[in-house]
Amino acid sequence: MSLKVAIQMDPIENINIDKDSSFVLALEAQKRGHSLYHYHPKTLSFENGVVSARANALEVRRDYDKHYTLGEDEYIDLAKDVDIVLIRQDPPFDMAYITNTHLLEHVADKTLVLNNPEGIRNSPEKLLVTHFPDLIPETLITADEEQIRAFYAKHNNIILKPLFGNGGAQVYHVDEESHNFSTILEMFAEFYREPVIAQKYLPEARNGDKRIILIDGEPAGAVLRVPGKREARANFHAGGSAAKTELTEREEEICKAIGPELKKRGLVFVGIDVIGDYLTEINVTSPTGLQEINALDGVCLEAQLWDAFEKRFKEMG
Repeated sequence: MSLKVAIQMDPIENINIDKDSSFVLALEAQKRGHSLYHYHPKTLSFENGVVSARANALEVRRDYDKHYTLGEDEYIDLAKDVDIVLIRQDPPFDMAYITNTHLLEHVADKTLVLNNPEGIRNSPEKLLVTHFPDLIPETLITADEEQIRAFYAKHNNIILKPLFGNGGAQVYHVDEESHNFSTILEMFAEFYREPVIAQKYLPEARNGDKRIILIDGEPAGAVLRVPGKREARANFHAGGSAAKTELTEREEEICKAIGPELKKRGLVFVGIDVIGDYLTEINVTSPTGLQEINALDGVCLEAQLWDAFEKRFKEMG
């Protein structure tokens, strides 16, 4: 099977080839004989019923001096010229991101789009978890300052973060000794129109949070992300380190509970975050962690993903 694959992602020249999951997905596709295109989300267009992108033929290699080669600019019709579109752009999950999911929906009945654009749009990462209330810590989502203050007064130890943030940016741990709670609320009110999310602080976070990769609703691997000293965030973007881990019985239960819904929404490649016994996020836009798990467990998750992608393509007919 030789497929034409378009990868919608941020500029490939900026990636870290030792950590980037999109890079190893591209390597694996190339290894299987698939031809690649790269395009930036801003070049996606809709005109007279045709969804196209200004794209470049792509070759990748694990070479620190030149990890990619791009061909000349060309416009590709995403309904006719390619077989699969991989949505791999990083959040924020803003209106630009949402608009692109609407555009890609026009081709999703002819071209396999992964993850499913409607599924992505209807599954914001910090909101999808609210459909599983028995699995998440005590959580408040609101723009009402009085309710946030009441939640803080109730728990005295909480996490505050933007509802559509990513990579650990602007995540605040506010305990009973903090003196900047009002300042944080002022910052959120100034920079965000959306509600914020507050969660009861889980002391287990000091030991790290677990990123679990699910492929077509089934757990395929996990890595423990350990925060640095004097740091509340364990995200790799925020300096968290990777440690080998295995799934607990509770984490198996979490995966079993959410897996059918992920499959139903067409979310083939998902990364969930678990702290202690609680699910905190379901990442569907551009999950990461493949290379860290591969290195620690001696596996090749990108090969498992491409097996799932190709199976979906065959099922699509």
